[in-house]
Amino acid sequence: MFSIMRSSSVHGVDGNDISVEVDISNGLPQISVVGLPDPAVRESVERVRAAIKNSGFSFPMDRITVNLAPADLRKEGTAFDLAIAAGILAASGQIEGSAFADAVLIGELSLNGMLRPVPGVLAMIDRAKRNGVRKVLLPVANAREAAWIEDMELFVLSQLGDLRDCKEGGWGSLRYTGGIESGTANGGEQAIDDEECGDYSDVIGQQHAKRALLIAAAGRHNLLFTGPPGTGKTMMIRRLPGILPPLTEAESLEVTKIYSAAGKLSTEARGLMRLSPFRAPHHTISAGGLVGAGSVPKPGEVTLAHRGVLYLDELPEFSRQVLEALRQPVEDGIVTIARARAVFRFPAALMLAVSFNPCPCGYYGHDTAEKRCTCSDTAVTRYRSKLSGPLLDRIDIQLEVPRPALKGLQTETDPRSSLTSAQMRGIVQTARDRLRRRNAELGITGSVSRLSGQSLRRAVLLRPGAHTLLDNALEALGISMRAYDRILRLSRTIADIEGSEMVEEEHIAEAIQYRRLQL
Repeated sequence: MFSIMRSSSVHGVDGNDISVEVDISNGLPQISVVGLPDPAVRESVERVRAAIKNSGFSFPMDRITVNLAPADLRKEGTAFDLAIAAGILAASGQIEGSAFADAVLIGELSLNGMLRPVPGVLAMIDRAKRNGVRKVLLPVANAREAAWIEDMELFVLSQLGDLRDCKEGGWGSLRYTGGIESGTANGGEQAIDDEECGDYSDVIGQQHAKRALLIAAAGRHNLLFTGPPGTGKTMMIRRLPGILPPLTEAESLEVTKIYSAAGKLSTEARGLMRLSPFRAPHHTISAGGLVGAGSVPKPGEVTLAHRGVLYLDELPEFSRQVLEALRQPVEDGIVTIARARAVFRFPAALMLAVSFNPCPCGYYGHDTAEKRCTCSDTAVTRYRSKLSGPLLDRIDIQLEVPRPALKGLQTETDPRSSLTSAQMRGIVQTARDRLRRRNAELGITGSVSRLSGQSLRRAVLLRPGAHTLLDNALEALGISMRAYDRILRLSRTIADIEGSEMVEEEHIAEAIQYRRLQL
C-alpha cells in the first residue's frame, strides 16, 4: 500500500517542495523516516503515532517507510507532521488519498491530534504558488499569514480528525474565509508613526548631519557618524526609519518572507510588512548572529535588515571578526554560507549606519574647558584599529558630528531647520521615484547604491566640468576605484534630490567632501 503527499520546507528564506512518500508493507511493526531528516523530523514518528490514535483513527501495525524527497536535501522542522500522518492514513485506506493530489499539507501535530502553527509558511506557500499548486491545508493559526499570498485556496484544520471531511470533489467546510485584513505587520500600522520614530524637527542644529541622512535615505547609502558624546549621533540615526518611504509590494513580500522563515513574525500580524526594518544589535553579538549561522543556517541580523537599516552603535566595541564579516553583505547585498551538503544564500540589501566616539573617553580632538581627552595615543590607535580600511571604503557618507555651538541654537533661521520627518520623507520618495523612472527608461534594475559598471555610467550623466573635478580628485586625494564609483552613485542621488537630470560640479564636490573624514 502506497501513498504520496505534498509538503514543503524552508531552505534559507525560500520554500522547497517536498514529496512525502509512504509505503506500508508486511513485516514487524515499525516506522522509519528516510531522506536526510533532522532530529525534529525523526521525532515526528512518535507525534504522528499518538496523534493518529488520539484522533479516532487506527495506526497500522505493519512496517511503514516514509521517504522525504528529494532525498539529498536535508529536512528540518516539524512542518511535515500533517503530511506524514495523512500519508499513513491514505495508505491504510482510512481517508481518500486522491483528494490530496493537488494540495500541499503543512502543520505540526500535538500528541492529542491538534495542529500547531509552524514558521516559514509564507515562503512555503509562495513556492507552492510558483509551482502551480493552489490548494493548501494548514493549521488555523497560520491561516492569516498564508492569506497574504493571493490566488490561493486555503483550507484550515484545527485537529487531525478534520481530515475525514477532506473528500474528493470538495472541502467546503474547511475553507478559510477570513480574508486579508487591512493594515501591516509592522505594529499593525500602514502609515509611519513619526511620534514613535521621533521627528527630525525636534533636532536643533546639526544641519549637515540631517542633510547627510536625507541623502543616505534617498539612495540607500551607507552612513558613518563620529563625534564626542552627546552630539545627537544615535538620536538622529534612530530617527532614520521615519524618513524611509513604505516598501513596495515586491519588497514587502521579500521582507515578510524573511521574518516568517526566521520565526519572528507574530501570528497577530495583519498583513505584509510595509515599513523598512531597523535592526540595532548589541556590540556583544557574534559573527554568526550577525550574518547567520547553524548547521542549517538561519537568517542573521544583516538579513533581518534587508531593505532596511542595520545600525551599529559604538562601532569599535564590536569584535574585529564581526565587523569584517560585514564586507561581503555590504558590497554584494547577499550573504553566502557554505555547508557540507548545501550552500545557503540570504538577501542582505541593507543600508549600513554606524556611529562611534573618536576615542575610548570620547573627547579626542574635542577638548573643552570641562572635558579633556584622557586617552593615550596607544589607546586611541588600539580603539580605532577595529575599523579596517576595506570596511570604511564601503561607507559612502563619513561625517563628523561636532558639538553644536550654544549661541543661536534657539534662533536658527535656516529654513531646513524646520523640516519635519514627513517633509524629508516626501523628498526621499520624490528622489526614489525619479530614480525608478530613469532606470525604467534605461532598462536598469536596483537602487542607485547597487549600480556598477556600464549601468552606473549610463545612469550618471556628468557635466564636463563635473567629470574633470572627479578625475582631479582621484589623482590628488588618492581615492580607490571603489570609492570613485561610490562618489558617482552618491552624486547621482544628490542630483536627484536637487531635481537635476545632469550631475553638476557642486553635486560631485558635495559627494567628495563626504569621503574626506580623517580617522
